[in-house]
Amino acid sequence: MKPRYTTVLGGLLSIALLGVATSAVSAATPQRVKVTGEVIDSWCYLSEIMYAEGSAHYQCALWCAAGGVPVGILGEDGTVYIVLKLGDDTTNVANQAVIDMQTRKITVDGDLIERDGMNYLLISQVVDDQGIVNLTHEDYGIQPFGE
Repeated sequence: MKPRYTTVLGGLLSIALLGVATSAVSAATPQRVKVTGEVIDSWCYLSEIMYAEGSAHYQCALWCAAGGVPVGILGEDGTVYIVLKLGDDTTNVANQAVIDMQTRKITVDGDLIERDGMNYLLISQVVDDQGIVNLTHEDYGIQPFGE
């Protein structure tokens, strides 16, 4: 059986570390941006596990977003932005509005937080939605099944 002071000390250490982590997170100052790009499945795109863009990847992107894989936006300049929030809705995991955006080319307005080489977006609004414009299924089949 552990002595009580070890448990209390461990609890205080956890609280102190949480305070340091929280202050580091709050130190990142959001910057207002407008981003245009294709909504992507971050797992398949970043891991390069399969061709993860356009209409070829649509079905897989739906499954991943519904399963909780973070949704991203591949900016026109090649920058990947991870979507943390869409509008007033704070539910990002399996959020139907986020799922419905898969593989679409959109322009969003929101706050960008850059931290440790990652780009996170808190989207205020979708300014433009051009639908699925990257028609890749003729070249790559429907992923993950291929031709």
